[in-house]
Amino acid sequence: MPSVFSDDREQEGDLSLVTRMTGHSVPGIALAGPPGASPHSAKPPAEGHSQLLQATCIPCLRASLLHPPSQQLWDGRRSCPCSHWVKEAETTDMTESSMKKLASTLLDAITDKDPLVQEQVCSALCSLGEARPVETLRACEEYLRQHDKLAHPYRAAVLRAMERVLSSRASELDKDTASTIILLASSEMTKTKDLVWDWQQAASGVLVAVGRQFISKVMEELLRRLHPGTLPHCAVLHTLASLSVANAFGVVPFLPSVLSSLLPVLGVAKQDTVRVAFCSALQRFSEGALEYLANLDRAPDPTVRKDAFATDIFSAYDVLFHQWLQSREAKLRLAVVEALGPMSHLLPSERLEEQLPKLLPGILALYKKHAETFYLSKSLGQILEAAVSVGSRTLETQLDALLAALHSQICVPVESSSPLVMSNQKEVLRCFTVLACSSPDRLLAFLLPRLDTSNERTRVGTLQVVRHVINSAAAQMEDKKPFILSSMRLPLLDTNSKVKRAVVQVISAMAHHGYLEQPGGEAMIEYIVQQCALPPEQEPEKPGPGSKDPKADSVRAISVRTLYLVSTTVDRMSHVLWPYLLQFLTPVRFTGALTPLCRSLVHLAQKRQEAGADAFLIQYDAHASLPSPYAVTGRLLVVSSSPYLGDGRGAAALRLLSVLHPNIHPLLGQHWETTVPLLLGYLDEHTEETLPQEEWEEKLLMFLRDTLAIISDNAWICQLSLELCRQLPCYDEAPQEKNFLYKCIGTTLGAASSKEVVRKHLQELLETARYQEEAEREGLACCFGICAISHLEDTLAQLEDFVRSEVFRKSIGILNIFKDRSENEVEKVKSALILCYGHVAARAPRELVLAKVESDILRNICQHFSTKVLGIKVETKDPALKLCLVQSVCMVSRAICSSTQAGSFHFTRKAELVAQMMEFIRAEPPDSLRTPIRKKAMLTCTYLVSVEPALDEQARADVIHGCLHSIMALLPEPKEEDGGCQKSLYLETLHALEDLLTSLLQRNMTPQGLQIMIEHLSPWIKSPRGHERARALGLSALLLRYFLEHLRVSALVPFHNLGLLIGLFSPRCADLWPATRQEAVDCVYSLLYLQLGYEGFSRDYRDDVAERLLSLKDGLVHPDPAILFHTCHSVGQIIAKRLPPDQLISLLLTMFEALGDPEKNCSRAATVMINCLLQERGGVLQEKVPEIVSVLRSKLQEAQGEHVLPAAQHSVYLLATQHCAAVVSSLLGSPLPLDSHTCMLWRALAVEPRLAAQVLGLLLEKMSRDVPFKESRAFLLGRTPDRVATLLPLSATCALFEVMSTPAAGPAVLELYPQLFVVLLLRVSCTVGVQLPRNLQAQERRGASPALATRNLEPCSSAVDTLRSMLLRSGSEDVVQRMDLEGGWELLRTSAGHEEGATRLARAMAEHAGPRLPLVLKTLACTHSSAYENQRVTTTAFLAELLNSNVANDLMLLDSLLESLAARQKDTCASVRRLVLRGLANLASGCPDKVRTHGPQLLTAMIGGLDDGDNPHSPVALEAMLGLARLVHLVESWDLRSGLLHVAIRIRPFFDSVTVESADLQGCCFAGPGSPHPRRWSSGRHLSASLGTLTRSATETVRTSSWTRWWAGWRPCCCTCRTLRPPWPAFALRMCGPNLACEELSAAFQKHLQEGRALHFGEFLNTTCKHLMHHFPDLLGRLLTTCLFYFKSSWENVRAAAPLFTGKHHPLPHPHAARQPRLMPPLHRVPGAALGAQAAAAGGPGPAHCGAPDPAEGPGPRGADEGC
Repeated sequence: MPSVFSDDREQEGDLSLVTRMTGHSVPGIALAGPPGASPHSAKPPAEGHSQLLQATCIPCLRASLLHPPSQQLWDGRRSCPCSHWVKEAETTDMTESSMKKLASTLLDAITDKDPLVQEQVCSALCSLGEARPVETLRACEEYLRQHDKLAHPYRAAVLRAMERVLSSRASELDKDTASTIILLASSEMTKTKDLVWDWQQAASGVLVAVGRQFISKVMEELLRRLHPGTLPHCAVLHTLASLSVANAFGVVPFLPSVLSSLLPVLGVAKQDTVRVAFCSALQRFSEGALEYLANLDRAPDPTVRKDAFATDIFSAYDVLFHQWLQSREAKLRLAVVEALGPMSHLLPSERLEEQLPKLLPGILALYKKHAETFYLSKSLGQILEAAVSVGSRTLETQLDALLAALHSQICVPVESSSPLVMSNQKEVLRCFTVLACSSPDRLLAFLLPRLDTSNERTRVGTLQVVRHVINSAAAQMEDKKPFILSSMRLPLLDTNSKVKRAVVQVISAMAHHGYLEQPGGEAMIEYIVQQCALPPEQEPEKPGPGSKDPKADSVRAISVRTLYLVSTTVDRMSHVLWPYLLQFLTPVRFTGALTPLCRSLVHLAQKRQEAGADAFLIQYDAHASLPSPYAVTGRLLVVSSSPYLGDGRGAAALRLLSVLHPNIHPLLGQHWETTVPLLLGYLDEHTEETLPQEEWEEKLLMFLRDTLAIISDNAWICQLSLELCRQLPCYDEAPQEKNFLYKCIGTTLGAASSKEVVRKHLQELLETARYQEEAEREGLACCFGICAISHLEDTLAQLEDFVRSEVFRKSIGILNIFKDRSENEVEKVKSALILCYGHVAARAPRELVLAKVESDILRNICQHFSTKVLGIKVETKDPALKLCLVQSVCMVSRAICSSTQAGSFHFTRKAELVAQMMEFIRAEPPDSLRTPIRKKAMLTCTYLVSVEPALDEQARADVIHGCLHSIMALLPEPKEEDGGCQKSLYLETLHALEDLLTSLLQRNMTPQGLQIMIEHLSPWIKSPRGHERARALGLSALLLRYFLEHLRVSALVPFHNLGLLIGLFSPRCADLWPATRQEAVDCVYSLLYLQLGYEGFSRDYRDDVAERLLSLKDGLVHPDPAILFHTCHSVGQIIAKRLPPDQLISLLLTMFEALGDPEKNCSRAATVMINCLLQERGGVLQEKVPEIVSVLRSKLQEAQGEHVLPAAQHSVYLLATQHCAAVVSSLLGSPLPLDSHTCMLWRALAVEPRLAAQVLGLLLEKMSRDVPFKESRAFLLGRTPDRVATLLPLSATCALFEVMSTPAAGPAVLELYPQLFVVLLLRVSCTVGVQLPRNLQAQERRGASPALATRNLEPCSSAVDTLRSMLLRSGSEDVVQRMDLEGGWELLRTSAGHEEGATRLARAMAEHAGPRLPLVLKTLACTHSSAYENQRVTTTAFLAELLNSNVANDLMLLDSLLESLAARQKDTCASVRRLVLRGLANLASGCPDKVRTHGPQLLTAMIGGLDDGDNPHSPVALEAMLGLARLVHLVESWDLRSGLLHVAIRIRPFFDSVTVESADLQGCCFAGPGSPHPRRWSSGRHLSASLGTLTRSATETVRTSSWTRWWAGWRPCCCTCRTLRPPWPAFALRMCGPNLACEELSAAFQKHLQEGRALHFGEFLNTTCKHLMHHFPDLLGRLLTTCLFYFKSSWENVRAAAPLFTGKHHPLPHPHAARQPRLMPPLHRVPGAALGAQAAAAGGPGPAHCGAPDPAEGPGPRGADEGC
């Protein structure tokens, strides 16, 4: 068979688990079940139960035994995990072996250490025994027999399981099985002589259970255990005792044999435990015998008599009483006493009489020794019953002691938690019953005097005994009734609640036994009624629901219950209580007992009605103490006004009133039978909390009014009114009921036809009223108002008569006005009169009251309110008078409004009254609500507003503002614990305000009128206090709902203020107060439907989109901000779908105002909704973008919340996605310098790459569209005009910086890299030296405010910063870093260093951003024709420097660069032309291999540069020289030939120049290593090398005639070899030497002009001149002529060297000298000193300086100071 386990290991684990639990292995277990089925789901087949049983029970046992469920114990088949097998055992024929194995498995598990597991196993065994009792019992017997060494706790558990099976299934046993079980139980019970109570009791229980069916076998086995002369086992005694009770009819026949075996060994028993067992056995034997004797008719042997046991019982009695009772062991004494009670009934009569004198004192003496006296009292009662039954005379002598002992026991205080004490009380009372039946006179003589004692316990105990005796010994007490009644006089006066409770219980017993029919019984009834009238506050705490102590009930509750029970269940009391109980209805002191009285009277009256009309009708003449029908009617009707007081006395009173109708008036039967049930049904529908008091009172008054109408007897009515007036003083302590009584009086007087009676009663009411009581003033006014319904003229006349009467004038005398007390009393009287007029106006017929409103009613009201002293009006200080005035005016106004003629009535005092009401409202404290004045005043204004004439606009505004200010600032709504009245006043005041506002709105049901109302509420809607916002939103929602419900649209007109109102309410959807959030949604909901109404939709139309708002309200209950704002977003979407386009901008502007809301949640909600609207409907806002952006910027400056800025950024982003150009233009209009908020808005446009690219493009366009600066006219002549930056490009530059400072702008910057770089570079170039506008300069000087950005606003610096930011954002950090290190950015900012800065920028770009250059150059190519010179200079410098790097060749940019530079050679700007030459020359270092290719072009450009302008020393020519110096050694030699002569000619002026530029050039070209221009010094070296190259070319190609000019150019080198440092002329001569066709001269140059060696100038000149004269004689003339030119040089060293050089060239003797012409005078005649002097005179150095060698240069040659 397939296994239900997943693998063998799990199966083995389960088997081991069972083994561990049961203590032995379970062999032969096989698993069964379908594949994949759980063990419990397998249905066992008819055979093979054993295998299936064990296989299935293993997991059950594992789950249930190790982890038993806490609530599913094995309580049989229902919850046992193996219950399906137990059920199987019931329904199928399970084999004996299967049952045996199942039982064995369970029995093995009983040894588990967990008590819960043991209990569950026992339950399972019991369940199995229920199904198969015989097999289970046999299995248990076999198990115990086989496991002889099993511990006794487990044996006891098995035995208890067997007992439970036998208790229900013993009848199914056969004799053999019963015998086996009896032997097992007997063996288990007596296996040990020691007392092991748990084990032995379990075995005894098995024997008792079997003995119920097999008593003979059990008794046979037990008797076998009784050995003569030997003490029996205690368990055997216990079993015999239990059997005597369990099966008395089976055991009693064996009792003589048992007693004969036990009695002889009583004296042998020495141990207390054995004696206790004997006592218990004797007690049970006696009880069994008494039961047998009492039921002889059912006994198997009816011939058995008491005499059969008397002798044996007496023998046992003798031992127990005389020997064992004297023991010191309390437990033994109690066991003896407990046995003596039933044994006394079996004693012979004479023996009992003989033993009583000793027995009774012996028992009574034990009361002092034992605290638990229950067993003593129980046994004593049994002994007394036995004594009485035999007619004992000895009892009389013991009676006093018995009564005293028993009385002391009954006076012991009863503890409800002690059941033995309660039982003892019952047993003691049982003893008193026995004594009352035998000696009633002695008993009463003992008890009744103790009623007069003042001790509480004694009196209460005595009353308990009296009550018990009255009930239990009625026959004996029949003739003692007057005596007992008279003895109750003092207990009736006791005020102790326990005594009262006991007295009531005694009276209840008396009522049942006819005591109250005796004289003096009325006092008992009155006592019961008095206790029913006890106030509830004097009742003790009610017992808990689990309390069973009847004495814990209150006195009132017991009295009420007693009165009702006596009235309803004791028939003999009917004639006693009826109509006697009626006299308790009217006295005030019995008011609390009205409900039980009415209920009892109703029941008694119904009984009387059933008996007949004659028995029911009350004979008032015979019962003078009974109240009259008028008094009963008034009393019951008035108390019904508070129907739920006194346990529902209203319903009880009405029922009694309905039942008594024949005794009140014969005509009322049919009407009251119909109306009273309706009133009772109305009460059943409500509770004390839900009953509308005014409506209920009105129903009662209508009931009275109809009753009077049915009676229609003026005399009867007048008598009723008289009785009602008499009852007024009775209700001084019940103001509400007295108020209603006044209304009843007014109703009755209104039904009276006698005017004299009416005016008389009204006059009496005015004279006797207690004006200090507010409720009485109100009641009096209601009385007058109700009376005025039928008697308006008489009522008004009586009020005026009272004012003119002496009573009133005496109270308001002028001398009394200045006394506080008198003044207060007078104002109370005036308050009542004012109220009377108000109620008269409210209730009088409308057709009559309008004529008297102003002439009589208001005139008198105002006259009573205004007090004048000596003609001066005195303001009243009494708030009650103010309140009465307000109430009266309110009632007058309401009467006018409800009149059918109100439309034509012109109320002239309206404005005056409204002003008075507003004055009252303003006088109230705005932060607290103490009086209802403002509520009443607002209600009054509500009615006054509706009366004509209408209020003007200012008055309306004052009313609204004053009322809102009075209510809105109140503290939050009071809670229930703060006082229900305060909360009720708050709610009523708020409702009054709502009514007033809706009344004002009703007068102007237009959108404008609605907006005016909401504008008044707007400050409170935005209040920082939550409760004020909640109130304002609640009022707004109310007004909107009212407006929507009363909307009447006759034509399609626009709802022009929809956006404004929605913008005000919608942010409140996220308010901190949940109520505010809900109301805000309701407001938006109503506004959307108002819009639909104005669009022409019907009122019942339901829009799906708007209806979604209601479903969103649930999301607003949740305090989670995420849920709140998500719901707000959904609300915004709904608004966006239903808002007309023309309202969108007003909605947005209103919501922008909400950004500064002090409630942050609302501000956040506004941002969410703004962005939602912009996202959904932003497409139609193009024309409004500037306004939106402007408002948004201003609100950002005002708002403090950190959430506002991100939301505003998102708003701008959403706008820009739809109207990018408009947003950019609007933001560019922001003032400079940009504040931080505007900067953040710019940055918001860069969050999305596509938008960022669009924004950057627009900014570039804006920057390029306008001129970068404007020139202003200079104030001083000769001063160059100032350049002032224009605002638009400057703003665009700042905006570009902010946009590109956002990391998200990176992709867009990369996309527009070329355009951005070029435009910004040009912006930098054209802003060098440009100033800020004067207004911005002033701001810069004053310093930026904290809100402004700290970035430099100077135009050029701003452009440089933006360019730098652009490079950083595009990933060109290396370029920026290189520029930072080289100081390039600072150079770019200055006019002097700008060119160098552009050069360094180009160098950094070429080195670190080469791949981006092609597109940059392509964009830059379009700017060569720029109108701005600075831009052309910057771009040319940038392009020129690019040729200094090989990146131009690597990126194939060389041709385009050369082309671009060549195109700028003819530029009008010299700087551009100079930079072009520099760039072309840079090719020598950037791409030297390309110089030869472009040699002609380059040389042409350089030579052209030499000829630039008229000034041969212009910067362009000098740059051309430098460029030529760099290029000549790289170009082809034949490219130099054509320009060689021109170059030589152009080089000479460099040495001849005395201008500053030449000096600068010398400093640049020949500067030493420490010079700041090393590049130019190296160019000088290249020039010298180029001269060498030119010289080599000259030797080959130049004609002789040209050599003269060529050598003339080298003359200055000889003159200046000593003048400049570093000695680049020496370097040039040394380089040219090899090309001069004179080896000697070349060697001389190499010798004297070595680099790093000091030059001896005189020796050098001697050697050079010697070789020149020797090898080049033809050139001497030319050289001398040229040298003479330097005699006037501005350089001192040259002037000194020129004469010296000329002197050295004196011609030597020559063979042909005669034929040669003399070119110059003989110089050898001019001494050197003279030459030196001449030179000095010309400004040069003297001979020492010129001719003499420098000491540092070494000694000069011989004859150095001589001429040649």
